[in-house]
Amino acid sequence: MVGSIEAKSLLSNGSVQHNGLNLEEKLDDFRRLLGKSDKDPLRIVSVGAGAWGSVFAALLQESYGSFRDKFQIRIWRRAGRAVDRATAEHLFEVINSREDILRRLIRRCAYLKYVEARLGDRTLYADEILKDGFCLNMVDTPLCPLKVVTNLQEAVWDADIVVNGLPSTETREVFEEISKYWKERVTDPIIISLSKGIETALAPVPHIITPTKMIHQATGVPIENVLYLGGPNIAAEIYNKEYANARICGAEKWRKPLAKFLRQPHFIVWDNSDLVTHEVMGGLKNVYAIGAGMVAALTNESATSKSVYFAHCTSEMIFITHLLAEEPEKLAGPLLADTYVTLLKGRNAWYGQMLAKGEINRDMGDSISGKGMIQGVSAVGAFYQLLSQSSLSILHSEEKKPVAPVESCPILKTLYKILITREQSTQAILQALRDETLNDPRDRIEIAQSHAFYRPSLLDQP
Repeated sequence: MVGSIEAKSLLSNGSVQHNGLNLEEKLDDFRRLLGKSDKDPLRIVSVGAGAWGSVFAALLQESYGSFRDKFQIRIWRRAGRAVDRATAEHLFEVINSREDILRRLIRRCAYLKYVEARLGDRTLYADEILKDGFCLNMVDTPLCPLKVVTNLQEAVWDADIVVNGLPSTETREVFEEISKYWKERVTDPIIISLSKGIETALAPVPHIITPTKMIHQATGVPIENVLYLGGPNIAAEIYNKEYANARICGAEKWRKPLAKFLRQPHFIVWDNSDLVTHEVMGGLKNVYAIGAGMVAALTNESATSKSVYFAHCTSEMIFITHLLAEEPEKLAGPLLADTYVTLLKGRNAWYGQMLAKGEINRDMGDSISGKGMIQGVSAVGAFYQLLSQSSLSILHSEEKKPVAPVESCPILKTLYKILITREQSTQAILQALRDETLNDPRDRIEIAQSHAFYRPSLLDQP
């Protein structure tokens, strides 16, 4: 399995070496950049304990956690979330299928509570099992034990780096709370956002608000200290050492040192200056992943139907990208790669499948037990609202009259009617594909490429 074997060795000074890279040296280099003294550890906190936030914290714990005098990492999640009986029973099966996990829990005197939970004699809580290395949204992939804090002030007040693992829909609220605890800070923290989602604002002009912008607005932390990390990744596979890559985007001051600090033999981190566009594109692919899941379920995994959908959805994504990016061709590879992996195995595609099969319904909301927040639902609403504004009108290719950009995005329009207004069933996605009046996807791309589409105001840029 490519990327599944990680070479480790112990140097004479006791430092861990990964494929020739001395981790302690990497840690020391980054600590020096922050001006850390010898007795002052680098403090990192991951805010939010979804699958990716938990895996990200676990990767750093496994890499640098042995240097206890120099490095500390903790993860914050809200207390009180109960683990249901079915999940507790499944968790017990996972534990007993892994001898290393079983031995670890017995050694920590933690095994008995999982036995009792399986029998229904006690209730487990999400923050409780996270300390043992179990993320509620990913119980099939045990992680290393993590230091869990349920008090937000305790978690963040002295953090050097804060990792935003929250859904975009919760980011602003939590970071407004965090800002109260930073009023006395002398130095600004570094914030790395993993969140993929957007909001739309209509004043003073229609524009997108991304999680990094929400964080900047909520905390007052300079935008050069707020970065985005994203890529074509499935959290559980990254933790299992499948080879993966990602980009950290933002100001050069921090993105290059962070790329070096975060890079591992199986997890390659590149850096890029284009923060907002990469962040927006990370949200856009979730929109179309939901539709892909619907098509797969409704056509019994028909390869032909899925390819027809892929042609239409990617042409819409290219169309939208030309509105949002000055040099959209630079995003083609990363955007398609991120879309591809999300369609293959992401939670948004899963959500579309389950809706189409009738195994879940829209009244259950977009936070699903065992999966977490389905970011694509809110993104459908945000992109539709943005692209339906008449002030952004483009010339219709056939009717030769101004229309809102959303009129050239029939898949997005259909998803909006299915998920947001609920005026159509999931079957409507097939009707959108089979409409004989639908333009060739190539036409949509040609329209975008033949006009000066780029609207910097959409990203709140001059």
